[in-house]
Amino acid sequence: MGLFAAMYFGGLRPAEAVGLVETDLNLSEQGWGSALLHRTRPSVGKQWTDSGETHDDRGLKNRPTEEVPRLPIPPHLVAVLREHLATFGTADDGRLFFCEKGSVVPSSTYYSVWQEARLLALPPAVAASPLASRPYDLRHSALSTWLNAGVDPTEVAERAGNSVEVLLTRYTKCSDGRQDVANRRIEDLLREYE
Repeated sequence: MGLFAAMYFGGLRPAEAVGLVETDLNLSEQGWGSALLHRTRPSVGKQWTDSGETHDDRGLKNRPTEEVPRLPIPPHLVAVLREHLATFGTADDGRLFFCEKGSVVPSSTYYSVWQEARLLALPPAVAASPLASRPYDLRHSALSTWLNAGVDPTEVAERAGNSVEVLLTRYTKCSDGRQDVANRRIEDLLREYE
């Protein structure tokens, strides 16, 4: 749950979420917290890493190596991460999300869990659709939600580690059910001119 919450509420890529360590988090008692992001743990296969491990240990995608952004994380995510830490603790290296032996959670594992969760949480017709078919879609949903909330695209792009161009071409398409909201806003504006 904590891993998926980091993707949905924090807008993190899966490889960023599995690389979160406790010392990089500010989980305030109330309100917003923050997370320092400086590494990803992508699952690339042993033959593609210098270490021979399944997961690489890299810098952030689309950001210079020396850049370590402090991302605001909403109260919902702060609460979930606090509960996660109280329940599971951390791996030896401080990572929040780990397997039984302390290793990095494989993408195949959280993908399988996501597939099971979708079947339990969604109505059958929606579960049979491509909606939220993979964990990465949680990030898409987060960024689309921020845009739909009226957050400036430059701010959303900065938090996401994307360019505004990528943000607007990829994430603005996820606005199901927003037409009525847009119509009300246009009507309200037009009434001001009367």
